[in-house]
This record gives sequence, structure tokens and C-alpha cells, in this order.
Amino acid sequence: MAQNTTNKKSKSELPKPGADALGKMPPQAPELEEAVLGAVMIEKDAYPTVADLLQPRSFYNDQHRLIYEAIQALASTDQPIDTLTVAEKLKQQGKLAEAGGITKLADLTNKIASTAHLRFHAQIVAQKATARELIALSSRISEQAYNETQDVAELMQYAEAGVFDISQRQMKRDVTQIDPVITEAFARMHKAAQNEGNISGTPSGFTELDKMTSGWQKSDLIILAARPAMGKTAFVLSMVRNIAVDYKRPVAMFSLEMSNVQLGNRLIMNVCEMEGEKIKNGKLTPQEWQQMDTRVTALRGAPIFLDDTPSLSVFELRSKARKLKREHDIQLIIIDYLQLMNASGMNFGSREQEVSIISRNLKALAKELDIPIIALSQLNRNLENRGNGKNDNSVDGKAPQLSDLRESGAIEQDADMVLFIHRPEYFRIYTDTNGNDLRGMAKIIIAKHRNGAIGDITLRFRAQYAKFQNVDDTEEPLDALPYTQPANNSSADGIRIQGRLDDSARISDDEPAPF
Repeated sequence: MAQNTTNKKSKSELPKPGADALGKMPPQAPELEEAVLGAVMIEKDAYPTVADLLQPRSFYNDQHRLIYEAIQALASTDQPIDTLTVAEKLKQQGKLAEAGGITKLADLTNKIASTAHLRFHAQIVAQKATARELIALSSRISEQAYNETQDVAELMQYAEAGVFDISQRQMKRDVTQIDPVITEAFARMHKAAQNEGNISGTPSGFTELDKMTSGWQKSDLIILAARPAMGKTAFVLSMVRNIAVDYKRPVAMFSLEMSNVQLGNRLIMNVCEMEGEKIKNGKLTPQEWQQMDTRVTALRGAPIFLDDTPSLSVFELRSKARKLKREHDIQLIIIDYLQLMNASGMNFGSREQEVSIISRNLKALAKELDIPIIALSQLNRNLENRGNGKNDNSVDGKAPQLSDLRESGAIEQDADMVLFIHRPEYFRIYTDTNGNDLRGMAKIIIAKHRNGAIGDITLRFRAQYAKFQNVDDTEEPLDALPYTQPANNSSADGIRIQGRLDDSARISDDEPAPF
């Protein structure tokens, strides 16, 4: 792959462009920059008015940038801001002459008659700075686009990351008076009261879990973590089936690890309760074909949307998620799994920093779309090394903890909920302290719940079908339906899970059956 040269400068280091090839000067408003600086130095309460809008890079004039840096330094230590204190701070920094000296500072304050329009002036200065950043970014993108050795896919991700980074810095939310917030909260409470079981969010279909969570709540980031072979994918696919088939709510699943057809196979195993080996080799009896055809009908037309884009970046996810929300009003997004995502187009000192950016952006996306996002995550090996004493055979000796989250503590910080899957049977622990049989059982541990209780619930795990279900759910035998000889000993035509974004999840009559 061609070497990517676009990542050498971070977005915070965008150069200040001069006149471009067409002779145009960069967007700037030097008179307003002077007005803002003068107002801040003559009015003691002026700086907080502009602090959330302006950074030193917002000023086009180099002298103005140095003066604002000194103002920021004074404000950070709660020192008064006026002509004399700013001059003294610049002198301490050795930058007074470079900033124009005391004469420049005096001129700025002498030009100001009123601070009445300070906020408006600062907004214009900020807008000009954003325009300059966009020009600088587009200039670099254009230059790299002419480079025939540049990987185009990497360049597109770099462009998207650059625009996204600039847009994130401009997103400001106004302060909201409490009345509309209370009104919205009451509206959601009344809606929840009308729902069966008082489920206010998106139900998982697991009764005890929904009682503890009241369903997956809007704008929440939920991390579901476990060691390999615990059944993370089986759990979310069981949940996808419950939400889309039983509750008719649209769900999107982004799988970075498995292909759409593999996910389709797992869903067929789950719904039809057939062993994976039979699904792969297709060696079914005529009766089993018929039973499978009957049960898989539940998946046809279900609002399940799958995307198996490998190495998905968080910026690609945002674009696709917005489209799904706009076109299909999805109620839940599932990502399998977080550590396989990337934040291409941005520079990081370590993988931990990149994972932090990813988790932070997932939380921002959940808030933007006002839907829950469930991200699967790996755990480190610490739990497998625990329990080397008297607790070797205890149920909780190998139970995951928040400190086991892999690669970044930011995952725990950004998440509204953190859940773990723990199957004691995997560690050859077959009974609990009360002598209860743990074979075929799984604990879902709620280790963090920002807006509710923590604890754990027990589900039944049927490994041969990759299926989780409520403990008290009855098992329907495969031969429960009467058998009638089909016209031919073949499977049903055209199973379709409605999804991938490009419709490639369809298994057509012309393609070999996925068994």
C-alpha cells in the first residue's frame, strides 16, 4: 500500500494560509479582532463571554494571537485582565515586543467605546477562523489527490476525519432553562407507563435484564464485554432477533469480524434451533428442511440491517448510521466489535488514544441520533490469571471486572452501562455456592449503570444453537409441527435478512445455500 503522507500534521496545527493561487486573501476580520481584544481588556467580565468561542488560533493577526494567549494565561490563574496585566504577562513570556509593545495594547483599548456587541464580534472572528481551517484542509487534500501514489481510500478517510474534527470544535449547545427539560422528562415517563412492563427504552427481550434496565435507553452507550468464546455475538444476535421479530423495531448491526452470510447462518441457527454443523453442510432430513423453512419465515421482512465493512472507521459509521436513522428510523445500533474499529485520518500516540477517540465518538453519535448504541468489547487476560488460591473453584473467581476492559480506561468513562458475560461452565465451574447447576447458564453482569442499579441476571445459553434465552423459556422441539412432504427436498427460496446497506445480504436462488 502506498505510504500515507496525509497524517503528518494534526488538525490543531493547520497552517495559516496566505494568498492562494487565484490571489484571494484568506478570510479575516482584523478590525473585529481588535474590537474583541480591546473589549476584553477594558471590561472585567468580558472574557467569559468569548472564552467558549475563541482560541489563539482564531486570530489571523500574529500580534493579536499572542495577546489573546496572554489573556488566556491570566484567566487560567484567575488574575485580572487589563492593559497592564496583559503587558506584564507578555513581558514574562518574552513576547511583548513581538506583540507590538505597550503602544499596541493601548491602541486596542482606546478604540473601544462599548462592549455591547462583544459576543457577536467574537462569533464573526470564530467563523473566519473556521473558514481558514477548511481552506487549509482542502488545500492539502487537493495536493494529495494529485499524488498518484496516494491511496484514495485513505485520503477519503483523512478528508472526512479532518472535516469532522473541525465541525466538532464548532458544535456548541446553548444553555437550556429547566422547564422544557422537565416537560420532556415527564413525556417520556408517561410514555413508559403506557408500555407493557414499564419498559421505557428498547427492550432486549430478556425479561430480567429489561426489569433492571427498563430497556436500552436513548442516547446511551452500552459496552458489552467478555473474553473470547463467552458468546458475545450469540448474545447480541439473540437480542437482534427479539427486538426485530418480536417487537418489530429496526436494528442495525455492524460486524467487523464476521461476514453478512456468517451472521445470517448464526441467525438461522438461533431461530431454527439447528446445530451449526448442519447449517454449514446442509445435511438435513426432509423433515428438518421443512421445519427450518417454517421457522425461518420469522426472519423474512424483519427490520434487520447488516453491514460487514471490514476495518470500519468511526467516521464511516457516523455517515451510515445517519442514513439508517433517516431512512429506516433504526432504534438500536450494535457494533461487533469496538477494538476492530479505527479512526483513520487522525494521528495518535498510541492505540489506547485511538480507542479513546472511538469510544468518545460512539457516545456522541448515540446522543446525536438519540438511540442506544451497543458496542462489543474484548477483555484482557487478567481474569484468566485470577483465582489462584482458595477461590479457584468459585463462581466469582473468574468473573470480569471493569479493570479488565481492554486497551483503554476511556471505554469505562464514556459508557453509560458496562455489561459482562460470564459463563462459569467455561472455567469448569459447574455449581454455585448453593449447589445450583450452572451447566448451560450464563451470568449477565451489569458492572456500571449510570442511571440505574447494578447487579447480575441469569440466562440460559444453548451453545449448540448459539442462542441466549430466558431461563424459564420452554424449548420447542424441532418436530413440533406436522410434517408434509415438500415438492422437492430443497430449502426455502431466497432467505433475505433485510440489510446490508448495499443489499448484498440476500441469498438468492442462483447462489449456493449457506449450509
